[in-house]
Amino acid sequence: MSGRVRVRFLDTRPLRRSRPFRDLWIGSTASQLGGQIATVAVLAQVWDLTGSPVGTGVIGLATGLPMVVFGLLGGWLADTFDRRAVVRATTAGQLLAAAGLWAQAMADNRSVLLLLTLVAVGTSCSALGAPARRILPVRLLPKDQVAAGLALMNVSFQAAMLAGPALAGLIIARWELPAAYAAQAMATAVAGLSLIRLPAMRPEGADAVGARRRPERGGWRILRRPTLWGAMATDLSATLLAMPIALFPLVNELRFGGNPQTLGLFLSAVAVGGITAGLLSGTVTRWRRSGLVQLTAASVWGLALACFGLAGPLWLALACLAVAGAADTVSVITRGALIQLETPDTYRGRVSSVEHVIGVAGPELGNFRGGLLASATSASFSLVFGGLSAVLAIAAVAATNAPLRAYRTPPSAAKPTTPHVAEAAAASG
Repeated sequence: MSGRVRVRFLDTRPLRRSRPFRDLWIGSTASQLGGQIATVAVLAQVWDLTGSPVGTGVIGLATGLPMVVFGLLGGWLADTFDRRAVVRATTAGQLLAAAGLWAQAMADNRSVLLLLTLVAVGTSCSALGAPARRILPVRLLPKDQVAAGLALMNVSFQAAMLAGPALAGLIIARWELPAAYAAQAMATAVAGLSLIRLPAMRPEGADAVGARRRPERGGWRILRRPTLWGAMATDLSATLLAMPIALFPLVNELRFGGNPQTLGLFLSAVAVGGITAGLLSGTVTRWRRSGLVQLTAASVWGLALACFGLAGPLWLALACLAVAGAADTVSVITRGALIQLETPDTYRGRVSSVEHVIGVAGPELGNFRGGLLASATSASFSLVFGGLSAVLAIAAVAATNAPLRAYRTPPSAAKPTTPHVAEAAAASG
């Protein structure tokens, strides 16, 4: 009985059994929390300098464009150099950018261009390291624990999304902007220190001594593999066709009197659903039919948002958003594990870069699509049409992609794929 109860909750085996993964998780958690604090600080500073929504909108360009451009370049880096070295170098770049943000705040900088340039530099470094960082869990953990590791990463991300903005508000209110940027710099430093004990992670086939190798040809063609394009198409369908965040202010205005507290509850409901699903992900991460799980979870996301478009009472609207957040978390966890396990190590950097770009661009384009359709029709129509369209698109992927429907997570390997991880794990025990 106790075993059946444990399986329902968050699977913590990766934290208990792998010291390198535990270090990585602590560092990633710190980095995500610092990033949320910096996001609020930058938003507040740009608004203070410009007083214009156009000014705050330009922040999206300063972050979105580097994510796409340098994210793809980061895939090549991850397939060419030691992944640990790439993550270390890019984290060092993020730390320098964070120090620059603190320095300009201390100097009472009044130049928006300087501020956004530092934001773009930090985002570029993050994007360059993102594909390599995505590969680390699959190289540190046995195959049957990769999904559990990604679930732990997702829980820390959701927790940072929930707590970070509130913490930033408290810091800025009490100690002003320089303290917020200092908190981000300290969090980034913790992330850098967490990488010290990680083992080397050269691409498979790389020279045992040299850190560089020529990437295998066909790194982009491997995306034709049905399980890979199917998993990415499922995610793109869900975000591009049913992303709801841009419609939250309009729904709040029309149905709930524009109360800002209600608007905050919309965002919190999604995060609460995500965290709850993460904490109860022990069952999901042990299911081997991850392709079918992703397809189902993405469909539930679309249906929940369509129901949100029709919900009248506030409690029902929040419940729909919580269900959507939970479904999104399950979909993200299973998709991430499937893509990493299905991709040969020599191609993981480039495939991870495409996954990263889809994860960045899909929601932004989805919010734009939703707002455009709502302006021509109504918020309810945009939400319902988008949610049902996402379900139909996902159904089309499922109907035409038998390998994705039938995909099963490989059983655990006898040893992790990264040298020295077994010894490190044994030492931590």
